[in-house]
Amino acid sequence: MLLALASLAASSARATDGYFDHGYGVKAKGIGGAGVAFPQDALAPATNPAGAAFIADRLDLGLSYFQPDRSSSLGGTDYQANQTESFLIPELGLKTSLSANLAFDLAIYGNGGMNTDYATAIPGFGTTPAGIDLSQLFIAPTLAYKLNDNHALGFAPILAYQRFKATGLESFGVANAGYDSSYGAGLRLGYTGKLASWLTIGATYQSRVLATEFDSYKGLFAERGGFDIPSNFALGFALHPHERLTFAFDVEHIFYSEVNSVGNKLTFPRLGNGLGSDEGPGFGWRDVTAIKTGIAFEATESLTLRVGYNHSTQPVRQNQTYFNILAPGVVQDHATAGFTWKYNANWELSGFYTHAFENGVNGSGNAFGPPTDADLRMSQDTFGLSLGWLF
Repeated sequence: MLLALASLAASSARATDGYFDHGYGVKAKGIGGAGVAFPQDALAPATNPAGAAFIADRLDLGLSYFQPDRSSSLGGTDYQANQTESFLIPELGLKTSLSANLAFDLAIYGNGGMNTDYATAIPGFGTTPAGIDLSQLFIAPTLAYKLNDNHALGFAPILAYQRFKATGLESFGVANAGYDSSYGAGLRLGYTGKLASWLTIGATYQSRVLATEFDSYKGLFAERGGFDIPSNFALGFALHPHERLTFAFDVEHIFYSEVNSVGNKLTFPRLGNGLGSDEGPGFGWRDVTAIKTGIAFEATESLTLRVGYNHSTQPVRQNQTYFNILAPGVVQDHATAGFTWKYNANWELSGFYTHAFENGVNGSGNAFGPPTDADLRMSQDTFGLSLGWLF
């Protein structure tokens, strides 16, 4: 089952808060992705490993359907990147108590990705239809320790698998080499504390995930095919004004600029260094800060309803839109809704829907002048279901 999930996750792609997912776990996705101080299921360690200390022993299996609409405009011509229209994104979480104070949780989830699949060649890029496909799979075996009834710490080694393919980049000296794989490792730390019956806080940090190079694309990505996964941290709190009502709020910061292949700008001096060099050009992305907020309301003993909103800052600069024709991760605002139906003491069904509103960045000041001032647009729709078994 784990191998099947890994295979499916490797074929999925997404782009929300930059190219990270807006949340992890079907329940968290229903409240804008918030979960640092509000663990709800066995996917909690994907957001904050300490949260595993405060959830019941359970197994969660989920699957989401993701449909992005991405396009660009260059020199007055529109290009649609939707030859591949939809993607499936799986998730798995298994939490079990090892003792009264120590819990183990295995979370497997798609961390992020990006896909563009153009029907035609892009001027200046190459002679064949252009596009990229980047997928990231995380496996997080987690230990969470309760310091007492109200405070817990969590530790999760991160094992990462990445898959990448690029097409239509002959002008950059990049052959259509097909898929290449990369493997990496990092760690995530977390804290969750119940300060009062009505207030829970949390904090989490994920290190930079050091990954092996994409050898087939050492002439494209800076540092000879390097594509590490950037570090990030998040703070959150959850208010419980009533036993059936929770307000959750998270702030997350993602350090995209620390990875040269993502953060380096496409400029003439960097082009002089050469694609694939240590200081070669990349996508020119800024760091991103995401605000995630939502409400969970237990309408009845068997039905919980959720709504949320997620807003992130813009990673793509106006003078970096040309190369980002391949990676137009420009959406910033997401509205979410979700539910959980408990149909007996041991089984529950959860679902969510997310709409990322259409957003764009109009190019200005790109390296090669107005002919490369591309305009980028994207919107997204995602819905998913998960089955939870409490044991």
